[in-house]
Amino acid sequence: MEKNEPDLDKAHSDYIVVQAEENGVNVIGLTRGKDTRLHHTEILDRGEILIAQFTEQTSAIKIRGKAKVFCRYGVVEAESRQGGHT
Repeated sequence: MEKNEPDLDKAHSDYIVVQAEENGVNVIGLTRGKDTRLHHTEILDRGEILIAQFTEQTSAIKIRGKAKVFCRYGVVEAESRQGGHT
C-alpha cells in the first residue's frame, strides 16, 4: 500500500452511532488485549451524537446514561443511569 492511500480495512470496520437522550451520557472506549482498560471517554448532552468505530485498540464501548445506539444490527436503547450500581 502506498503511503498516502487510505487503509480500507480500517475504513470499513464496524461502527456505532450514539444519540444522547439526556445530558451527561458517557461513552467509554475499552481496549483489547490481556487486560481490558479504559482508553477514551466522551460526555454527550441531550441531542448530541457520536460516531464511534471499533479498531485495533477498541474492542468494546460502554454507554452510561439514556441514549439510543444505532448499529448494523438495529437500535438499542440504554436506560438512564439514575440509581447507578448497588
